[in-house]
Amino acid sequence: MEYRYSVKEGVLTLKDYKKGLEVVSYEGDDIYLTIPERIYTEVESEDSSADSSEKTKYIEERGENFSTGGREEAPVISIGKKAMLSCKSLRRVRLPETIEEVGDWAFAYCDSLKELCLPEKEIRFGRGIFRECGKICCVTVDGKHQDIGGLLASTVTLLDAPYLFTPVRCGDEDWLKQWDARMLQILRTADREGYSKMVLCGEEDYGSKENNLDYFLNQKRRSKVRIAFMRLLHPLGLQEEVRQELEQYLKEHTAGCLLSKEDSVNKVSVKEIFTDKAAEDTGIWDETWQVLLSEHGDNSEYYKLFTQIGCLSEENFDRILSETGENYPEMKAWFLKYKEETIGYTDFFEELMLD
Repeated sequence: MEYRYSVKEGVLTLKDYKKGLEVVSYEGDDIYLTIPERIYTEVESEDSSADSSEKTKYIEERGENFSTGGREEAPVISIGKKAMLSCKSLRRVRLPETIEEVGDWAFAYCDSLKELCLPEKEIRFGRGIFRECGKICCVTVDGKHQDIGGLLASTVTLLDAPYLFTPVRCGDEDWLKQWDARMLQILRTADREGYSKMVLCGEEDYGSKENNLDYFLNQKRRSKVRIAFMRLLHPLGLQEEVRQELEQYLKEHTAGCLLSKEDSVNKVSVKEIFTDKAAEDTGIWDETWQVLLSEHGDNSEYYKLFTQIGCLSEENFDRILSETGENYPEMKAWFLKYKEETIGYTDFFEELMLD
C-alpha cells in the first residue's frame, strides 16, 4: 500500500516497509523539509472489498480534530533508494528520531542541498547518498558539537570515508583521530597518483581537459585545499602539529606567499617559490586562492582564515585584490583593512575605488 502525505510545499509518497513506513519519493518545492516521525495509515477492515482495488491512500496531517477511527499510527523508518533524487529546491532536510535506514542515492543530485539534520542513533546508510550534491556542507547531529556538522559531511564529500559517516561515534576522540588520519593520508599522497591509471583505463574521453596532466594536478591540489580549509575551520580535537601542517599546505599553494624560516623547518624542497611569474600565470601553484575565490568569496570565515595564516602578502596583494574584482566587496574590504593593519600603509578609499 502507498500513502500520500502533504507537507508545506509538496507531497511525500510512502509505502509499508518492515514494521513501519518508507519514504519512496517527494514532489514539491519545499526549501526546508522535515520528514514526519509518524503518520496515521488507514486500517483495512475485513469487509473493505470496495476499496481493495485502491493502491494509494491520501493521508491528512493530524490536527486537533483528527479522528483515529479506522486508522493506526506508523513510524517512518526509512528513506528509500533515490527517494529525493534531483529535488532541486531542497536546502535543508531533517530526518525523524524514528529513522533507521537511508537508501542508496537517497539525496543524489540535490544541487541546492546544504544541510541534513540527523538524530543521534545508529542508522544504516546506503551508497552515494550525497552524490553530486556540490553544496552539502553540514550534517548536524542533535546534541553534538557545532564543529561536527562540517566534519561529518566531509567524510563522504571530501574524504571518501563512508565508514566515518556515523551519527553516534562522530565527535568522539577516536573518531576525530580516524578523521585526521584519513585527511593526512590524502594530503601526503603524491598529486600524480591515479593519473596514469585514469588515462590507461580510459576513464575520461581522450583529449579532454580531464586527461591533461596539469589540469589533473590542479584538481588534486584543490581537493586537498578544501580538506585543509575544512579542518582548520572546524578545529575540534586538532593537534598543534597537524594544524601547522595544514596551514603550511595552504600557504605553499598560494602564489606569492613567502614561507617563513619557521615554516620551512624539516621541509626538504621548500624554498621561496611562487614568486615566479610563470607559476602565477599558470595558476598551478595557486590552488588555495582559486578555491577561496571561486567557492567561498562570500564566506568571511574562509577569507579571514586566509589572511590569519599569512596567505596574503605584500608580494601577492595587488594581484589578489585585482582578481577579487567587484564580485565580493566585503572580502575586498577585508583584504584592504588587513593590508593597512598588518602589511603596511595603503590609501583604503583609493584602493577601494572601482575603475
